[in-house]
Amino acid sequence: MAQPTFSRAQQPAIIPQPVSYQPETGTFQLTSKTRLSGTVSPELLRLFQQTIASVTKFTLQIGTTKGSSPIQLRLDSALIPKSEGYQLHITPGAITLTGHNETGLFYGLQTLVQLLDQSRSSSFRIPAARIDDYPRFSYRGMHLDVSRHMFPLAFLKKYIDQLALYKFNTFHWHLTDDQGWRIEIKRYPELQKTAAYRNETLIGHKKELPHRFDGKRYGGYYTQDEVRDLVRYAAQRHITVIPEIEMPGHALAALSAKPELGCLKPDGSPGGPYQAATFWGIFDDVYCAGNDSTFTFLENVLDEVIQLFPSTYIHIGGDECPKNRWKTCARCQARIKAEHLKDEHELQSYVIRRIERHLNSKGRQIIGWDEILEGGLSPGATVMSWQGIQGGIEAMRQRHDAIMTPEPYVYFDYYQSLYPAEPLTAAGYTPLSKTYSYEPVPADLKAEEEKYLKGVQGNAWSEYMDSPEKAEYMIFPRALAVAEMGWSPRQQRNYPDFLRRLRIHEPLLTQRNVHYADQFDELTDSVTVNANGTLQLTLSTTLPGATVRYTTDGQSPTTASLLYTKPVTIATSSVVKAAVFAGDQHQGRVFEKQLTISKATGKPVTFTNAPKGGYKPASPLVAVNGVVGTSRYNTGEWIGFQGDDAEVIIDLQKTQPISQIGTHVLNYHWQRMWAPTMLRLAVSEDGKTYQNVFTQTQFPVNGINAVDARFAPVNARYVRMQATNKGVIPAGEYGAGGKAWLLLDEFRVD
Repeated sequence: MAQPTFSRAQQPAIIPQPVSYQPETGTFQLTSKTRLSGTVSPELLRLFQQTIASVTKFTLQIGTTKGSSPIQLRLDSALIPKSEGYQLHITPGAITLTGHNETGLFYGLQTLVQLLDQSRSSSFRIPAARIDDYPRFSYRGMHLDVSRHMFPLAFLKKYIDQLALYKFNTFHWHLTDDQGWRIEIKRYPELQKTAAYRNETLIGHKKELPHRFDGKRYGGYYTQDEVRDLVRYAAQRHITVIPEIEMPGHALAALSAKPELGCLKPDGSPGGPYQAATFWGIFDDVYCAGNDSTFTFLENVLDEVIQLFPSTYIHIGGDECPKNRWKTCARCQARIKAEHLKDEHELQSYVIRRIERHLNSKGRQIIGWDEILEGGLSPGATVMSWQGIQGGIEAMRQRHDAIMTPEPYVYFDYYQSLYPAEPLTAAGYTPLSKTYSYEPVPADLKAEEEKYLKGVQGNAWSEYMDSPEKAEYMIFPRALAVAEMGWSPRQQRNYPDFLRRLRIHEPLLTQRNVHYADQFDELTDSVTVNANGTLQLTLSTTLPGATVRYTTDGQSPTTASLLYTKPVTIATSSVVKAAVFAGDQHQGRVFEKQLTISKATGKPVTFTNAPKGGYKPASPLVAVNGVVGTSRYNTGEWIGFQGDDAEVIIDLQKTQPISQIGTHVLNYHWQRMWAPTMLRLAVSEDGKTYQNVFTQTQFPVNGINAVDARFAPVNARYVRMQATNKGVIPAGEYGAGGKAWLLLDEFRVD
């Protein structure tokens, strides 16, 4: 009999996308009389029974009965050679699930759960098909920081359930940091008494000055019994829990309880006093690497940790460790001399290697953030590459395992929408589409190096996730994109189809009480600038069959507003508002954008020094595209110069009278963004001889400072802006010793 043919759009919505889905004829109907059987562990059978009941309300009987339509579980590593792989064969008479091992069977169950959920309306009639499936990567992880904000054990179990549903196999539990120590260590009760608590917590964003605090003591910790309970719960769902105990940096909370482990002051007196940090950032006080008591403490802590976590890997942090205290600490300098180390970077490597030797002696391996590459990589260490992808590439080229978790793509404390209504979070802009677009295998990686890439991970840092609901909103559905990235073959990944499947999963997420972000289909935009001084505004939505209506007078759009069919030309300053409609129903939030036209709009721009990093514009014309930057500095409109002065020249292309020049300067010291010490504007008719028209040296606002130069009309073709960078960030300021950022946005000339 000929097999039916299905387009991708007709396939059931399985996330992550399976390796192979072959439709067959008919359906299987699951009823209360369906039986569950298999030569597998009783624990796995009970888990199948409970999981199916959670969707269908049917408690299936275990065992076979003549005439029943069975679900049969089998183990066959010969038929299913891939580790964690499974085959789910659905026929009208039975469901047969075959796994390489019990983990494979468990993942087959997650696929079956998704199919059952989507068949509720048909009384659990599942389309017949054969699904052959296995993961692309062996490591598929999600992270959660419980130091900045702590989450109840019940929420952590709920989190584990969501990870299991989407075939993650690792939970990275970030347990210690500057703001709190969250795990009971019986040998050191002072950690529970002191390090687990901070005096108060920052209100608002750390960039906002002066800092405001809630005045409330905050903290807590997980008892060892609670840790064992969660580890056991995760293991039943085939998830390994990897603990992270931060070292040698991010240690303020620990030092508040163990001040003797801090560095000596330059005069040789003890360091401190210390207290757990009450706001977010990187702090100079770290463990003293010259003090043997530091290693005794850390090894004793790790000895208790490994009794609680059976994972092969223990994460030891290793990131963001300032060297300032080590440089002036007599004990650290003595250690550098005694161990014949070059500098403080090699001292960091010494710490990592010494801790690694201890863990290796206990049969464990270390994972660390990519800073563990400093001073030489420890043998056997696995690198978690977060500062982009270069750390992972370097590790793999040195034949070390790597896990890719680059901040621009998979850090979920970044905004997922540019709409002003988005809840406060750290920074940046990582929409679902960007997360999904990430390909973990670097393009320039050699084939023989690729085997060292173990997988991918999404990270949830909780500075601004102060409740379970906020955490879920920030994590989901972006975590589902990571799930597909880690599981599905590269050629199977397709963003429009992922969105199709995600929309079908929304009722399941809602039924499981996941407070996910549902705005992934809302309007996005791009602005291009024309040489004639007009703008083209392009609007788009990923919602199939939707229409977009807009206004240019600041009014909220209705079904009677202009229908968007092509990019909108903007010739005068306007406030554009737009909305998505499905039929006559308004969907989601209203899009709004201010576009400003001036004599500079679309004119050629030259940067004497090139902008850098995340503030390097896609084109110099961003400086004259009619769009100003925002206080969230994540729209791509801010132009940044790190350590360099800025000189921007705009060619108006003809001599004409001008009397006003404007721009903005972003001043957030807690983001290493400093106003210039001087900003000067000058004009010229020939591009050689300039006349100064305006100078500004005061930028008092912590945030956006306006530059609004008004002067007697003067004829000019060229406008030059020169701004002197602060240079090196002063001592006592955040990021001291580093290069200051100077940020400017849109230039207006009238």
